[in-house]
Amino acid sequence: MNKTLAIIIIATLTLASCKSPEARRPVSVKTGSFIDASVERNKKLNAKEQAIIEKLLKDQNRDYIASQTGFWYYYNNKVESDSLKTPGFGDIVTFNYNVKALNGSLVYSKEDTKTQTYAMDKEQLFTGLREGLKLMKTGETVTFLFPSQKAYGYYGDEHKIGTNMPLICEVTVQSISDK
Repeated sequence: MNKTLAIIIIATLTLASCKSPEARRPVSVKTGSFIDASVERNKKLNAKEQAIIEKLLKDQNRDYIASQTGFWYYYNNKVESDSLKTPGFGDIVTFNYNVKALNGSLVYSKEDTKTQTYAMDKEQLFTGLREGLKLMKTGETVTFLFPSQKAYGYYGDEHKIGTNMPLICEVTVQSISDK
């Protein structure tokens, strides 16, 4: 009888172990509520900045050009020569710039920022200025108006530029040399 009982137990265990594994269910379900709230907050911030910038553009009697990448600019000094080129990937650009808040108060002067030497798209530079330099030729001076997402964004520069601060930058390109 022990033999029969042992065979039944072994047969039962063999059949029970053939069951396919079941997927574990998550303990908690996460929703996209944080991301949705962040998107709404950014849309409101963008609309607020857009309204302020549009008012500033209207108040200043300048012919601002809207860039394809989301900032505005006008030429203080435009070079009409076709023989000069705009910088490409890896070109070395030497330039000076200052940084102002939208109310016109100086944040960083040209003396503060000093003369910069920048290898196009190979070094760190805030998005708006990097894209703006690509539009310039040697000898040109351009005033850029950057919304906060094209400037230093949420973090600022951890010194004088605060969170979500739109900026005005006057940039002068001194030279552009090949890689």
